[in-house]
Amino acid sequence: MKKYFINIGRQLGSGGKLIGQQLARELNIPIYDRTLIDMAAKESGLCKEVFEEKDEQKGIISRLFEVVPFMSDSMYGNCLSDEALFRIQSDVIRHLSEQGSCIFVGRCADYILRDEPHVINIFITADEADRIRRIRERHPELSDEQARTFMQRADHKRSSYYNYYSAHTWGQAATYDLCINSSQLGIEGTMRFIKSFVEEKMRG
Repeated sequence: MKKYFINIGRQLGSGGKLIGQQLARELNIPIYDRTLIDMAAKESGLCKEVFEEKDEQKGIISRLFEVVPFMSDSMYGNCLSDEALFRIQSDVIRHLSEQGSCIFVGRCADYILRDEPHVINIFITADEADRIRRIRERHPELSDEQARTFMQRADHKRSSYYNYYSAHTWGQAATYDLCINSSQLGIEGTMRFIKSFVEEKMRG
């Protein structure tokens, strides 16, 4: 079968990461999500906290001023820009794509691999009640309202990051090959639907 790449964009709490993991097992291909941070850090020689600070969000490294308020402009000038960090992570994604078929979760991988011939871009959403439930399962200390606020902030960061670095709009149907609500079929049902979609598309 020809080499292909599946890029998954997702709302927080939609089950997108879990669906991607199950899909990777079904298709017997690797999946990369936050592991890209470790790889980018290793590739660049920078500590992974630098990448975690900017993970799927856009803006200058302003927290440095919070940690070291007396930092001078010349010291700040030696810091890598957001664009430089994005380029490092992009190089890691391209390097992984050279090794064979795989799944990427977030990190603008669909934009980075836009020139590849066999790319399938998917966006996963879910009903708000299901999203809040999943967030609270991972963070039981949160109330429903706190989980909703956490969810909205995370989505805002992801959309700002994606819209800034790509030429498309995060979550907008025209940006993707397939948009799907995981609440309709459940995690496994959604995974199997996407698998069928991928297999049919790759036969084309």
